[in-house]
Amino acid sequence: MCAARRRFLAESYENVGLRDIAGDVGVDVALVSRYFGSKDTLFREVMRGESAGPKFRPDVSAEDLPAYLVSLIAAKDDSSQREHVEKLLIALRSASSPAASEIVRDAVRGDVLEPLIQILDAPDAAERACLAVAILFGTTVMRSVMTMEPLCIADDPALRERLTHLFEAALSPT
Repeated sequence: MCAARRRFLAESYENVGLRDIAGDVGVDVALVSRYFGSKDTLFREVMRGESAGPKFRPDVSAEDLPAYLVSLIAAKDDSSQREHVEKLLIALRSASSPAASEIVRDAVRGDVLEPLIQILDAPDAAERACLAVAILFGTTVMRSVMTMEPLCIADDPALRERLTHLFEAALSPT
C-alpha cells in the first residue's frame, strides 16, 4: 500500500500501473492483483488511507465546528496531517482521470462531507459543508503545497481569527 501511495503521489492515476507498483516492492504483479484486484481498488484503498476511524471527531458540535476546522489547518505537521495532505495531492494529481475522480469524489463524500453534514443536521447542510471543505482544502493546498508564508504561521492569532470567520460564514444557516 505504501508503494502505491508513493506512486500515486508522484504520478497521475492514468500513468500508474500495477506492474509499476509491483516492481517498486519487488513482487510479481499477480501478487498485487491477488490482494487488491484492480488498480481502481488499490487507488480506493490509498484514498481511504491508513488511519482508521472517523476523519472528524463525532463529538464536535455545529457551534464548535469553525474553531475545530481551524485547528485542523493550524495543527502541527504530524503523520496524520501528512497523510491527509498526501491524499489531497493524490486527488489533485489524478483529477483529470474519470475513474480516479469518481473514487476521489466518493472518498471526499464519505470521509469528509457526510460527517460534516451529520454535524450540521439542517436542510442546507450539504451546501454549507461543501463551502467549508472548499475553504479547508484550499487553505491546505496554499499552506502545505504552495507554502504561502502568511498561511504557514500556525500560531498567528489574527490568521486563526480570520479563518474562523470564514468557516463561520460558510457554515452559518441562510
